[in-house]
Amino acid sequence: MNLLPAAAEVTRFLDIHNVPHFIIGGLALQHWGEPRMTRDVEITVLVAPEELETFVDAVLERFNARSPDARAFALQHRVVLIQTDHGVPIDISLGIPGYEEEALKRAVRVNFPEVGTLRLIGPEDLIIHKCVAGRPRDSEDVEMILIRQRLNLHLDTVREWLEAFREVVDSHDPLELFEQILSKAQQDLKRGR
Repeated sequence: MNLLPAAAEVTRFLDIHNVPHFIIGGLALQHWGEPRMTRDVEITVLVAPEELETFVDAVLERFNARSPDARAFALQHRVVLIQTDHGVPIDISLGIPGYEEEALKRAVRVNFPEVGTLRLIGPEDLIIHKCVAGRPRDSEDVEMILIRQRLNLHLDTVREWLEAFREVVDSHDPLELFEQILSKAQQDLKRGR
C-alpha cells in the first residue's frame, strides 16, 4: 500500500481549508530515521477550539469514517479516524496549542517526486513524540533518527521539551530515556555505524 498518495490526498484537503498540519508517524520516520513498515498516515492539525466541530464535520463529509461513532470519538479523544478513497487508514490528531504550535513552526516541507511537497514533523519533534510515548520500538526509532542524522540536530530543543513533558508523563522519565538513547547512538557512531 503506497501511503504517499493517501497523505497527499488528505493534505490537499487540509490546504484547501487552510488548516495548519504536519505528518507524523511512520511516513516521517521513513524520512528522518530507519524505514519500516507502516499501514496508516498520521497527521496532526491545529484547529481553533471554536472551529473544532465544524472541522470534524468537514473531514467526515469528505472522507469515510472508520467507525459509526467517528464524530463523537473525535470530539472526545481528539482524533478523527478516517480512510481515503482507496481505503488507506488516516489518523488526524487534533493538536493542542502550545507545544504543537512550536512543532508546526519547525515542520519541514519535503518534496516527494511521486506526489509533490508534504509537510513533515521535524526530526527533533519526532524524537520528542517518541520519547514521550516511550515504547521499546520508539526507543529504537529515536536511535535510528540520531544515527541517520549523525546527531546534526537541535538537541537543546529536544531536552527543553522533554523536561517540560516530565510533569505529564507518569510511566517513565522521557528526558532520561532520551539521554540513554543519545549515549548509545553516540557510541554506535564512534564505532562507525
